This record gives sequence, C-alpha cells and structure tokens, in this order.
Amino acid sequence: MAAAAADTTEPTTGLRAVAALRRLTETLELAQVEAALRAGMGWTEIANNLGVTRQAVHKKYAKRVAPGLAPTRRRNR
Repeated sequence: MAAAAADTTEPTTGLRAVAALRRLTETLELAQVEAALRAGMGWTEIANNLGVTRQAVHKKYAKRVAPGLAPTRRRNR
C-alpha cells in the first residue's frame, strides 16, 4: 500500500492508497492512545510521544477513547 501511495505515475491509485493509509494510521493511533491510557499515561506524556501538544491530543481523543479511559481533570475548590 505504501508503494502505491508513493507511486506518482497512477494518481488515482496513489490517492486511494494515501486515503487508505490515513484511515489505517487513525485507527492505529487511537488504539495506541487507548493502550497508553490503560498503562497509566496522561495526556501530556501521550502528546510528547506523538509530537503534538497536550491540548491537541486531548481535543482529538478525549471523546473517542473507550468509556472510562480518559483521565478527568480534578479541580481544587
């Protein structure tokens, strides 16, 4: 699939391959974020490993991960 995505001689095939890789990447990233949360990692550590900000990873995954996995922020009162 990666070879088809890199081959620029057949744009239609290449674009379809890129789209398929994008879907696969999204699926794998969600699975890894869920695994990281199960392992006790927080949003900051996950973000650092993905090379994005904590805010970006939280916005993208907080509502997509399996119920109960997303850590909740505790507010001091």
